[in-house]
Order: sequence, then C-alpha cells, then structure tokens
Amino acid sequence: MAPLSCRDLPARLPALPRRATAHAQLSFLRAPAPRRPLITSTASTSAGTLRLPLAATRDEEVVASPVGHLEPHDVAHGHQYRDDVQQEEEEEEDDDDARRRGARKQQEELPARWREIHGRDDWAGLLDPMDPLLRSELIRYGELAQACYDAFDYDPYSRYCGSCKYPRRELFERLGMAGAARGYAVSRYLYATSNFRFPAFFPQSRAGAKIWSQSANWIGYVAVSTDEESARLGRRDVAIAWRGTVTRLEWVSDLMDFLRPVAAEGIPCPDPDVKVLAGFADLYTDRDPTCRFCKYSAREQVLTEVRRLVGRYAARGEEVSITVTGHSLGSALAMLSAYDIAESGANVAAGQAAPVCVYSFAGPRVGNAAFRRRFESELGVKALRVVNVHDNVTRMPGILVNEGAPEAVRRVAERLLRVPWCYSHVGVELALDHKRSPFLKDTLDPACYHDLEAHLHLIDGYVRVTTCFRFCFVVVPTLPDIVASKPSPATVDVGKKKGLRCVPRGFERKR
Repeated sequence: MAPLSCRDLPARLPALPRRATAHAQLSFLRAPAPRRPLITSTASTSAGTLRLPLAATRDEEVVASPVGHLEPHDVAHGHQYRDDVQQEEEEEEDDDDARRRGARKQQEELPARWREIHGRDDWAGLLDPMDPLLRSELIRYGELAQACYDAFDYDPYSRYCGSCKYPRRELFERLGMAGAARGYAVSRYLYATSNFRFPAFFPQSRAGAKIWSQSANWIGYVAVSTDEESARLGRRDVAIAWRGTVTRLEWVSDLMDFLRPVAAEGIPCPDPDVKVLAGFADLYTDRDPTCRFCKYSAREQVLTEVRRLVGRYAARGEEVSITVTGHSLGSALAMLSAYDIAESGANVAAGQAAPVCVYSFAGPRVGNAAFRRRFESELGVKALRVVNVHDNVTRMPGILVNEGAPEAVRRVAERLLRVPWCYSHVGVELALDHKRSPFLKDTLDPACYHDLEAHLHLIDGYVRVTTCFRFCFVVVPTLPDIVASKPSPATVDVGKKKGLRCVPRGFERKR
C-alpha cells in the first residue's frame, strides 16, 4: 500500500485499532502536501498492514511534525484518551484474571465437594447464599436438559417430526455445546409411545405415509462422562435428560387425574400406599410391540442402560453417580425415573450403590406423601427443584391438598376420605422470581414464567433471598415476550463499571 497522505488520514482513522488512533480527537489543520516522502510507520488492521506517517503513530513528536499544526489542548486531549484506553484495558485484564482464578478454584474444589453438590446434606448452607460451584453445576445440567428442546424436530411437515434432528454421537457437537461434547458421550436415546393424555407432548408429522414412526417420540437421552470429564468431576457421572414442553401448556389441564399405586404400573414397591399420577406412570411404562423404537417402554430403556453403565464402571473400581434432569413434564419423568432407579436397584453394582440426584426445573408434583417419604427417607434419592414463584405449573396437581396443608388435614383427606388428589412435592426447593431480574419484562404470559432458559438466567443472577439480582453472564433467553428491550440507564451504568458490555438482550463479558 502506498504511503497515506495526511489529507486522507482523518477518513481512515475510524478503521484503525484503538491503540493506533489514541489521538483520534486531534484536529489536523493546514496540512499541505509534503515536498518529500514522509517517514512512515505501520499499524496492523483486520484488513492488513497500513502505512502511516510517523507523526500519526508517535504522540511525542506530533506537535513538531511537518505534517500539520495541532492545537495544544487537542494534544492534551489525545494523551488523556490514550491513558483512559490503557486504564480500561488493564482493568479488563484484571477482571479476566480474577474470573479465570475463580473458575480454576472451582474446578479444583469439585472433586472434593461433588457429594456435597450432589445433595448429600440436602444442600444445607448452599442455597442462601448461592454457592458458586452449585450455581455452575445447576446451569450445566440445565443446559443438558435444554439440549432436548434444541435437538427435537417440531416441524409438522417433516417426515422426522417427533424425532431427534441429530445422530447420537454428534448431538452436543451439532448443537454447539463444546463443553458437553468434550465432557459427555451420549450412550442411548430414549423413546416413548404416543400418549393420549398428553397430546401436546407428542407432535405428529403431516408428511404422509413416509414418516419415521407412527407412534414413537424422542423424549431424552442417557450420557456418560468421558475420562477427562470424570477426572474433573471426581467421579464417573451418568446423566439422564428428559424432554418436556416448550411453550404449550395445554397438558397442564390433563393433570387433574387420579393417583395410582406404582406397583400397579409395574414398578416394584413394598409399600402399597406409594402412589403417583397415573398419566405420568403411563407415559413412563407404556410400550408398543409393533414399533422398533417403542418395543420397550421408556422405563425399560433407561433401566437397562443405567445398569449397563453402572456395572461397567463399578467393575473398574470407579466412583459412579447418577444425575437426572428435566424441565416441565420432563421434570416429572426425571423424578419418576430417579425413584425407579433406586427402587429397582439399577444403581447398585459390585456391592456399592451409586448416589442418585435430580435437578428439576419448573416441574409439577408427581406423587403423594407416601411417595415423598419413600423417595427421600427410605431410598435416599436427592432432588433439588428450581421453580419460578409465578409459575403455576409447579403448583399442579394438588391445588387443594398438598404438602403445604396441615398434617391432620392431609391424613383425613388421604386415609379417611380417600381423596384421590392429595399430592406432595419432593426434595428441596430453590424459589426464584423473574421480576427481580432487570433483563426480563414483567409479562402476563404464563409460558414465559415457565421457560427453561429464563430459569437458567435467574439461577445465574441469584445470590440470596435478600440480595439484589447480580450481573450475570448466562445468555438471556431468546423468548421475545420476556426479554426486556434494554436495561434501565442505571443498570447499564453499573454494568459498565463491573466490566460488562451492554448488548441488545442484556449484558455479556467483554471479549
């Protein structure tokens, strides 16, 4: 490139890097064409190397340079601009270093604390305030549940509607989940036969006779941690993710159903009082012998795979954990399958029982008080339920009689009156409020309260019950009805002071 004339320099300055344009505010006055070639220097740009007059890259000589006359106050302003840029870059580097140190510290703690994070002590002292390591693990498993939505084919005109869009071995890679692709290998897809109780859960293809299946639907997967990820986690982790519903909540009206003993659904249980909602049990245990995907029920598929994986790695002497996650209707399946794994002994191998934990997002109630007692006390399954306090799905079923009613009322309703809709939540609850986030609208759409990505955003911003929402870095959900158009000016100002960059949907780390 030919040397750049000072007459052309002002028009080219916006395209230069910040360091090369530290004097961009200077005014070039009376710049005649030089009689001899200018002494030049170079500045790198994204388009290549740009040759500049030496005075344009050396602030110390810019006043004495023959290329033009500069006002003294402009020179001082240029130096101040350069100092501000340098200070800002140093602060960004310090923030990045602090975040990297924090991340490394968490990774070093996880092998020693994984049982605590997995619910050994029912998350005592970890929720208020929120433990940073628990926050990162909740988000990580929430993203595994979100993968079920992102990979599901909802297109009614696709012949593969109701299936997974990607091959099993390429699931995380095709979804752009680099961390999960390195950390987990999907070992099996899970399918369920279409259930008339939940028509919104089973979209059907309109492509005619060439559809992939007349009755099956993809509802989740089983994955196991890789050797590298197992070293980071401190154990071999078997993860089970169940698909739920995205925005259609018509299935909630189908929850006004009756409780049924789990033994009647083919799930072995010594206590006949343990009951679950019949619709959930049917979805979990139904099979279609004529379908290659649903020849075995979802229950048989998941138990077979868990037994195989636990037996394989327990035989190697490794510690194994089982983590089940799901959102919405998938949360109910996660609770039921975790209970079944512990009840049937699928988590036991080589004389050792792998701990079973559930990370549930926006899930309904599944069973009665006896189910809760058997789940928590007798089988020792741990469950952490993440809920939005404005989400009605988490209050169903059992609006009238539930775990919040006095013990005497529940006993009379359940044992004397034989009321068939006495339900109880299981596990520990983490209650969040989307109205405390400055990035989300105050909407009246119940589907927005129920959105999984909104829950992950709230987890990342939650500190404790009495503390304001922190500036978080999880991408704000893509659901347009709930994302605020832009944060308030005060929020933007504080965010910039914390080293964040304002983007159309919230804040993100400066790169």
